[in-house]
Amino acid sequence: MDLNADVGESFGVYTIGDDEALLESVTSASVACGFHAGDPVVMTKTIQAALERGVVVGAHVGYPDLQGFGRRPMVLAPDELTAGVIYQLGALDAIARSLGARVRFVKPHGALYHKAAVDRGVARAVVAGVRAFDATLPVVTLPNSSVVVEAGAVGVATVAECFADRAYTSAGALVSRSLPGAVIHDLDLVAARALAMATDGVIEAIDGTQMRVRADSMCVHGDTAGAAALAATIRAALERAGVELKAFA
Repeated sequence: MDLNADVGESFGVYTIGDDEALLESVTSASVACGFHAGDPVVMTKTIQAALERGVVVGAHVGYPDLQGFGRRPMVLAPDELTAGVIYQLGALDAIARSLGARVRFVKPHGALYHKAAVDRGVARAVVAGVRAFDATLPVVTLPNSSVVVEAGAVGVATVAECFADRAYTSAGALVSRSLPGAVIHDLDLVAARALAMATDGVIEAIDGTQMRVRADSMCVHGDTAGAAALAATIRAALERAGVELKAFA
């Protein structure tokens, strides 16, 4: 199982999350590319910190929405969305190359992640951007999402993702952050859910429904309060259960 985190989401004088502590526990890092969060200095420092810890770097591409942290719905023309994905990939990969690294995967952020999961047109535009930049980069997404369909149609690989710190609906989607209980902070509960997903392939939805879940990567959000402790707790629980933690890329 890969354990990933969304990082590099600070901007200018604003600090979001404790990336250095979080990177001690994960195997992959989705780094913000300046659209929803991050800036050139933050991108550079985050990639440096990841490299020092042997963490694989990916691009966390989002809507151009700094004020809303990329979590507000936006309507962009397909060519605009595709160009934005290419732009973000190019920016992060340029910094990564300057440090002797490479971007190894792509993961949409926030509203773009959720829209692409259910909207074939948005998924197609995102995949087109990835394919135009580097068709060998896998895209991280929810299992059975529209991204899986669109990526498969053009030969782009996908990686199925599950979430340790987020509640699920019985339909397999993530519960909206506007609803109570959408983000889970209890260490023991998060560890138990992570273990169930990694070893048994099951997760309990917010209504109590037991669902099957297939995933190759598990996410902890860097902006979740106590994210570093959550990641460390998850890693310890998985390792005690004999689950090998390894980057997929």
